[in-house]
Amino acid sequence: MSHVLIIGSGIAGLTTALRLAGRHEVTVVTKDGVGESNTAMAQGGIAGVLAADDTVEAHVADTLVAGTGLGDEAAVRVLCTEGPDRILELAAAGVDFDRDRTGEWSRGLEGAHSIPRILHAGGDATGKAIIEALTNALRAAVAAGRVRLLEHTMLLDLVTAPTGPSEATGPAGSAVPTGPAGSPARHTSRCTGVSLLRNGVHEFLAADAVILATGGAGQLYAHTTNPEGATGDGLAAAIRAGAAVSDMEFYQFHPTALAGSGFLISEAVRGAGALLLDANGHRFMPDIDRRGELAPRDVVALAIHRRMAEQNGLPCYLDARSVPEVVTHFPSIARGLAAHGFDLAADLIPVTPAAHYFMGGINTDLDGRTNIAGLFAVGEVACSGVHGANRLASNSLLEGAVFGARAAEAIATEFETRTGPIPEPSRASHSATAASLSLSTKLGSSSNRISREELQELAWTHLGVEREGHGLRTVLDRLGEGRPLVTDVEPAELREGFETANLAHIARYIAAQALARQESRGAHTRTDFPTSGALSTRRPESVDLMSTSSLLQEAASC
Repeated sequence: MSHVLIIGSGIAGLTTALRLAGRHEVTVVTKDGVGESNTAMAQGGIAGVLAADDTVEAHVADTLVAGTGLGDEAAVRVLCTEGPDRILELAAAGVDFDRDRTGEWSRGLEGAHSIPRILHAGGDATGKAIIEALTNALRAAVAAGRVRLLEHTMLLDLVTAPTGPSEATGPAGSAVPTGPAGSPARHTSRCTGVSLLRNGVHEFLAADAVILATGGAGQLYAHTTNPEGATGDGLAAAIRAGAAVSDMEFYQFHPTALAGSGFLISEAVRGAGALLLDANGHRFMPDIDRRGELAPRDVVALAIHRRMAEQNGLPCYLDARSVPEVVTHFPSIARGLAAHGFDLAADLIPVTPAAHYFMGGINTDLDGRTNIAGLFAVGEVACSGVHGANRLASNSLLEGAVFGARAAEAIATEFETRTGPIPEPSRASHSATAASLSLSTKLGSSSNRISREELQELAWTHLGVEREGHGLRTVLDRLGEGRPLVTDVEPAELREGFETANLAHIARYIAAQALARQESRGAHTRTDFPTSGALSTRRPESVDLMSTSSLLQEAASC
């Protein structure tokens, strides 16, 4: 029986794990407690075609329009075609989707959808309901001995070995992705395991296949809706291992986070009728886009950002006072706002954009394969091209369910049809990795290090809603500084140091690919290139950044 290692416990990781449990030896590694992820915080719902007045073609069209020309149509069709079955499976697993007075599932409307097709659970607690159902199933599998679970365990790096001739072109019938829509390439390495930080101790864990489901990197930014653990660990490790990445310039900023806190106020509130007002009480979105408050997220976030600039930084306001039964429909949001002193039904709520979702990531095919043999990526850490330059609302939970299931089936099929042996892990490569990441790991001196706070402000200023060439070069110059001398640190500081190193590494790739894209498109707005150019393809690994062969080198400047 082959060993499959899954890093991450959001909807993508748990879906993959549960589908492989019992078929292979499965280990789930999660940095915090199982299920503590962006999925659990998702207030919005899950989009899917489950009603007679809706069509897959309409969902495909809406997704492609939101992606502003860069969505991969094959990936989008997979998402929208297979999505309904994945939603039905979630319901069968125990997710109690909200129902209307007739007993049918209620369908909500969100930005850039042409028809109500968003299912919710608990009003505004869809992610929580999904995670509870999947976590319960996982713990049952753990209790039955079908899955091993390692909580509070952080991924440090991937371990790779050169491929042999028999696997250089990938499994039979598959194309090795160079980009979401790229031409086949040759595998030059195989992932043979991972380096982990567990209880302050560095460990190596071997695997026949590794699936990254580590989510996004919202903690790069000073203002984000993401949890503290969203530090891009899987993406940074994959880059260091040689995985191809693309669309790194496309980071989605949610338009409506509570000013000063990052608390998310779901797009579904606007779908129910809430309006956006400027500091003078003027409803401004119809002046900018005919879809008003339900324009795509990139449009609304940019509009709020620019209106705030015109108001000397004062926030805009979400007005839900006229929405019927708004507290009943959005109980979690109402409670969260009450904790900050606001009444959703009676007050104007100050809102600002905040970093929310990474469209870019590790290049994959439609089954989650990367250009490294044995390495798969699913969910937000992956880039299949399904979101293009801007994600359509409520497609992220769907993506995790659909592509997590596809990756599980691809891995099962690959192991069942494999004719040659899997190469034994290279002891030399393991020793080198262990040496670079041993517990004598050190961080740089305070005079030369970049702190998490400085990095977040640097990213917010220059990699935020609007960018320009000089600011992008400023990021590259600041993060490309030489390596400082090192000093001892306590093991308790290792996690934050590694996380900051990962975020800094990702920031360089965002800056470099944003600098290369000399146009404004979707979530990428260049003030020095304010219009969209002729439609161009994404640029996988289009930049030559300085070599970072180990996380120790990164941590040394953080």
